[in-house]
Amino acid sequence: MTYDSRRVIDLFTSLYGKGRVEANIERYRKALEAHRRLFSLRAGSLREGSLRAGEFFSAPGRIEIGGNHTDHNSGLVLAASVGIDALCRASINDEGMIRIFSEGFSDVFSVSLDGLGKREEEEGTTAAIIRGIASRFKELGYAVGGWDGYITSDVPVGSGLSSSASIEVVVADVLNHLYNNSEIGPVEIAKAGQYAENTYFNKPCGLMDQIASAVGGVVQIDFADAENPVVRRVDFSFRDSDYAVLVVQTGSCHADLTPDYAAVPEEMRQVAGELGHSVMRGVELEELLGQVKKLRSNVSDRAILRAYHFIRENERVTEERAALENKDLDRFLDLVTESGNSSQRWLQNSFSVQEPGSQGVTLALALTEDFFRKRRKGAYRVHGGGFAGTILVFAHKEDVGDYIKQMEKIFGEGAARMLFIRPIGAVCLAGLFER
Repeated sequence: MTYDSRRVIDLFTSLYGKGRVEANIERYRKALEAHRRLFSLRAGSLREGSLRAGEFFSAPGRIEIGGNHTDHNSGLVLAASVGIDALCRASINDEGMIRIFSEGFSDVFSVSLDGLGKREEEEGTTAAIIRGIASRFKELGYAVGGWDGYITSDVPVGSGLSSSASIEVVVADVLNHLYNNSEIGPVEIAKAGQYAENTYFNKPCGLMDQIASAVGGVVQIDFADAENPVVRRVDFSFRDSDYAVLVVQTGSCHADLTPDYAAVPEEMRQVAGELGHSVMRGVELEELLGQVKKLRSNVSDRAILRAYHFIRENERVTEERAALENKDLDRFLDLVTESGNSSQRWLQNSFSVQEPGSQGVTLALALTEDFFRKRRKGAYRVHGGGFAGTILVFAHKEDVGDYIKQMEKIFGEGAARMLFIRPIGAVCLAGLFER
């Protein structure tokens, strides 16, 4: 495998951070070899020309910085792509089939483009995602065609870093580049992924994860019009600051958390409905507080608290964005911790009421608070949907080593990891490596 070392080093530094360049060169080499081994004998898969021979595609995982459980009520979120990704080597074939081998799976995921209707037996599988994305492209008038792909991902499953969204985005982006001249925008790419997950995979999800992966960098997303979200890039580089971004995996709750997740938007909409709105976006704080006595007759106290969280959290997203753009890290860190406190106290998603004895997230937050009492300023909050899983931490770079050691003593080796904020979203890395 040959390549322009300077070009690759510069690009991989932007995608993965300086410390992970060599590891990713090796990762790409293995993906190239696997793709050639798996598809070299297939007719039409290796012809002259770069697209026939194959290209690399990358779609990153993401973190949620602000806007905890706000998107599903037409709110604002602050998110960022990170330097771990779903990586795909893909090449065109002439057989009307999309075939994907995924690292860790022995069987190929094969979808015929002649039959793109939903298949119940595929629900919950990668084949459902592939079929759903191809179906959505065709429905919207975009071109679809056959291709052979090999996918490897270093986004940990169940980590809250959107492993599923990165897979969806990379599959959609392959179709975008191979058959649509790269003309489909990142939000449409994201929406195709969400459609496949909702309709074909049969899992409800919002659009934040896919947008953050497709667009890249730090972004504020406004879901006031859920069909046409407004995405605003935030001009800030954590790489150039004194602070590092980490996540801590606290372990899984054994309960099915779907009821916990579903109750949050449902209860917020109950409150909104009592106040004459369809969603919480547009409900003013004074309006909510002025109707608390009346609301308690028709909705739970928890629903009112969650509605209160929404209003204040939605305001915080704008304040967090402004703090970053003004390079005011002290204010930003205060806002992140405020968000965490609101999520824990008012939104109440640090543990599941189904298993109140399992409180890994709450414990991690308490240990992190204690750590920062004795150190430089830091910030911490539940990450993503909550109830179990990960917390998000901003720590001074001089304190990162000690923090990781402390958390891994409790939650195990590898539980705490530093993340690189990647400024680039989904991308085709054309002509990067040659045989």
